[in-house]
Amino acid sequence: MAYMHPQQQPHAFSAFGYCDSYFTENHDDDDGLYARAANERERARGVAKMRQRTLAEELSRLTADDYQEDVLDHMERMEAETMPDIQSIEIQTEIQWFMRPYLLDFLLEAHHAFQLLPETLHLAVNLLDRYCSRRVVYKRHYQLVGCASLLIAAKYGDRKERVPTIRELKSMCCSLYDDDMFTQMEWHVLQTLNWIVGHPTVTSFLQLALTEVSFDPELEHMSWYITELALYHKDFVPVRPSVLARSSLALARCILARPQSRCSDWSARYDPQVVLSLSNYINQPSQALLRKYASPHLSSVSTTIEMFLRQQAMLAQRVVQSTPTESNAMDVEPTPATSVYLTPQTPQKGGYPNVPIGVLTPPITPDKDFCTANAGYGVNQGLVPRMNACTPTPPPSVEHQHQMQYGVPHYVQQPQFVQ
Repeated sequence: MAYMHPQQQPHAFSAFGYCDSYFTENHDDDDGLYARAANERERARGVAKMRQRTLAEELSRLTADDYQEDVLDHMERMEAETMPDIQSIEIQTEIQWFMRPYLLDFLLEAHHAFQLLPETLHLAVNLLDRYCSRRVVYKRHYQLVGCASLLIAAKYGDRKERVPTIRELKSMCCSLYDDDMFTQMEWHVLQTLNWIVGHPTVTSFLQLALTEVSFDPELEHMSWYITELALYHKDFVPVRPSVLARSSLALARCILARPQSRCSDWSARYDPQVVLSLSNYINQPSQALLRKYASPHLSSVSTTIEMFLRQQAMLAQRVVQSTPTESNAMDVEPTPATSVYLTPQTPQKGGYPNVPIGVLTPPITPDKDFCTANAGYGVNQGLVPRMNACTPTPPPSVEHQHQMQYGVPHYVQQPQFVQ
C-alpha cells in the first residue's frame, strides 16, 4: 500500500487526532497544521487560567466584603500594640533626629534598588523605631540597625527572590560592618521585639481606603509619596498608620483635584491637623524621594507636586498684588501722616521673610501665631500667611482735631488688638 500524506487521509487523520511529536514528518506541511493546533491548545490553556483567576478574585472579593469590618478592627488593634514610643527615642544619648533623614535616604535607595514592596519600607522603619524605643543605639550602629530592620521586613512579607543578601547589604554599607554583625543585629532586633514583627502599615490601610473608589494609579502613587515623606519627620512617628493613611489620601485628592470621600466612607474620617502638618512639609522633600517618584512608573508625582506648588505661588502672588487695589477701592478717609504716632493704631505683624510659597491651607484654619517662625510651621514651611482682618482706622474726631491744633492729647486710649 502506497504512503498517503495526512492531508490525503482526512478520515484517518481525524480518527487518530493530532500528533505534536518532534519526530513526526511535518516539514512538508506548508499550511502549518500542527503549529496551529499547538497554538490553539496554548490559547485554550490561557483562557482557562484567566477564568480561574477571575473566579478566584471574585470569590476573594466577596469574602473580603463579608469580613472587612472584622479585619479592620483587628488591624487597628494591632497598630496600637506595635507603635513606637517617641519619648523613649527622645532620650537617646548618641542618635539625634537630624540623623534620621540620612538613614532614611539610604533605606529608601536600598528599597528601590532591590524593588521591594511598598509596605516593606514602612515595616522596616517601624521595626527601627520600635527597637530605638527599647534599646540604647550607638551612632556607629545606627545604619546597621536600619539594615537589619530592612532585612527582617523583606523576609517577613516580600518576595523571596528579592530579599537582599548580607553580602549585598555589606557592599551598600561600603564594608563598614562584617557579615557576622548583620546576623547578630538581626537576631538582637527580633529578641528585643519579642519576635513580634507583624505591623499593619500605612499602605495596608491605603489599600482598604482605595477599594472604596475605582482604580486610580496616580492617586495611589501620590498617597505613597506623601506617606514616605512623613517618614522623615518625627512629628508623624506617634501618628497611627490608619490616621496617616486617611490624611495622606485626603491631601493627595486635594493636590490632584479629585473629589473627596463621602461622609459615610471609612477614608473620610481623616485628621485635619495631620493634613495640615503634611501640607506644611510637602515643599521640603528629600532628593532621594524626588528622584524615586520622578519615574513614569510612579506617575511622576514629584513633578506634579512641583507644578502644583508653582501654581499656588502664582496665585498667592496675585492675591498679594490685588490687596492694595481692593483697599483703595474702599471709601475710607486716610489718616493724616502727622497723626500716626498720636492716635491709637491697630498692631500689625511684621513682614515675612522671602520664602517659597506652597500649599493651600487645609479646611481647618490655624490659630493665632501659627504662621510665626517659632511655631515650626507656616512661613518656614511655605504656607501662604493669612492676612489679618483689621478694621479701618476711623476718621479724626473733634477731640482729635483739638489735639492736633494745640498739641495736647485730649485723652489716652489703650491699643485695641483685633483677633
